Amino acid sequence: MFRSLLIANRGEIACRVARTGHRMGMRVIAVYSEADKNAMHVQMADEARPIGPAAPSESYLNIARIIAAAKESKAEAIHPGYGFLSENAEFAEACTKAKIIFVGPPPKAIQAMGDKARSKTLMAKAGVPLVPGYHGEDQSEKTLKAAAQKIGYPVLIKASAGGGGKGMKIAASAGEFAAALASAKREAASSFGDDRVLIEKYLTRPRHIEMQVFADTQGNCIHLFERDCSIQRRHQKVLEEAPAPGMTGKRRAEMGRAAVAAAKAVGYVGAGTVEFIADSAGHFFFMEMNTRLQVEHPVTEMITGLDLVEWQLRVAAGEKLPLTQDQVKPGGHAIEARLYAEDPARDFLPSTGKLVHLAFPPASDEMRVDTGVRAGDAISIHYDPMIAKLIVWGRDRAAAVRRLAGALDQCQAVGPATNIAFLSRVARHKAYAAGEVDTGFIERHRKDLLPPPRPATGRELALSSLALLLGRVEEARVHAKRGSDPWSPWHAAHGWRLNGDNHHTLSFRDPADAKDVELAVAAHFRPGGYALELPGGKTVAASGTLHANGGLTASLDGTGECVTVVRQGDTLYLIDGAEMRRLIFVDPLARASEKEAGAGKLQAPMPGKVTAVHVKAGAKVKRGQALLVLEAMKMEHAISAPADGTVKEIRYAVGEQVPESAELIVFEAEG
Repeated sequence: MFRSLLIANRGEIACRVARTGHRMGMRVIAVYSEADKNAMHVQMADEARPIGPAAPSESYLNIARIIAAAKESKAEAIHPGYGFLSENAEFAEACTKAKIIFVGPPPKAIQAMGDKARSKTLMAKAGVPLVPGYHGEDQSEKTLKAAAQKIGYPVLIKASAGGGGKGMKIAASAGEFAAALASAKREAASSFGDDRVLIEKYLTRPRHIEMQVFADTQGNCIHLFERDCSIQRRHQKVLEEAPAPGMTGKRRAEMGRAAVAAAKAVGYVGAGTVEFIADSAGHFFFMEMNTRLQVEHPVTEMITGLDLVEWQLRVAAGEKLPLTQDQVKPGGHAIEARLYAEDPARDFLPSTGKLVHLAFPPASDEMRVDTGVRAGDAISIHYDPMIAKLIVWGRDRAAAVRRLAGALDQCQAVGPATNIAFLSRVARHKAYAAGEVDTGFIERHRKDLLPPPRPATGRELALSSLALLLGRVEEARVHAKRGSDPWSPWHAAHGWRLNGDNHHTLSFRDPADAKDVELAVAAHFRPGGYALELPGGKTVAASGTLHANGGLTASLDGTGECVTVVRQGDTLYLIDGAEMRRLIFVDPLARASEKEAGAGKLQAPMPGKVTAVHVKAGAKVKRGQALLVLEAMKMEHAISAPADGTVKEIRYAVGEQVPESAELIVFEAEG
């Protein structure tokens, strides 16, 4: 076994690999970009090496710099994690040339499975069932469109060298094909440097089921059962579980045999995942093989009790697989939820910014959190917006689903927008509890999972007001302690007045309320608490304690409440279980009269690069017409006309970088 390990990655996977490396007694070496110099994975390592600027192409994708870092640190092996260079045959070859062990499959296996078209041909020869499709070399639009017509719509256009949902588009009809193809090719070229695509039949209500396989250098190859990854948005996984709901022993054995056959067909070594798509009739078809450790590998670890990273390291060191197929026994049910910095209400657009508050449930044998960030860290435009992975285990699926819902109530993240509340709605949905999962789950239940914003309730206003008032009391106490006269009446915040009632008026704006009116709460001081007069005239007796971590233990008319309130400037975030309410405190001393001048402007929803402009200044356009395409975090976002009107001015050209909220197009609506 080697004694030193360089991790050619960042974030939660780098931290996860580091933990196993340390447990096995290895010296762990991290690499980092300029943006990650204070990152969690850097601080966990025994040694850390800088590899360049924030842009992945100049750091985490720079083979020469990573190999140089490995040589300088005398690393005996390199673990690539997932993403970045994990499925790059050139990188694996560079490691071998530098006499450094690559913790992954042989370059030839990566090449064979990395080219989706070539892999389909190999799988057909190995007897693995395939989805009807076109995987040919002719990439002309005419040939591809003819293939789609022959396969039958709807079809799925996929980047041949792709993965992770990048470069993947659905064309429901011949009229949609050209635009979908162009978009898929742009994303493929941007993400993988290869714009080749393949065409496949798009199955309705399909399930995404994958098999974890492992092979050693002695010719042994086994599977570690399946994972269901059907809950997806933007063709990317959100929730994964093992075992798959409704999986029979016969079907598991068939898929396991097919997965092992796929791995053996390319001389595979190490951890890999064979992904299948399954229809409602019980048929399954090969989609692709990921020649690396998957993001969702923890659910397999939870049901088997194995450490898959340890297995990777042992196989890379030339050892035999620790167990045979018959010796691997699954137990219970595990589910993983991916916590992302993204806004579900805005079509899951990635979000960026500083994590001003971050909290997770405590770890246990049934609960695990894999993360690479801490409170105070930032979610950057340069990398994947994942915050953490929450993994739970139960004796059966029902128990695991209940535990997931409860655990999500304990996950808190303030700063960028997150999908925590969305995940909670999925976990609590009756269809999910019943195991009725497929890749169309989110769209089918969109009304339940993505409800329209609702105005703040009286309870939420009362709790927010109480938190502000208690915060003022604490500030006064701190000032008094620091002052020369701690007993000065100027430090008092109890609201006592010689004659009559004393009250303060707290005003809020609710961003979720389209009326955008100020909500006034009159706080009347009472012994031991407050009488809060809410909008509408109702008065609530309120008291409580505000804790250092933002926790608020409150009593409203005698009913106990436990929530968290985080204040960032004039914005209050009320966290109640998995749900979060944002309110703007209107400070009377700094009351602003400004109104957002957004009318007539089309702004960038997030930082990114303009990849296409479909119109010219002066053009007459129709509502919903695509005007400009913005690429952010390697995903394309179309900026469309909000109404019939005229494009007055285009502020950015193709190739230009734009900051968040930048005015892209000046637009004039008709009428």
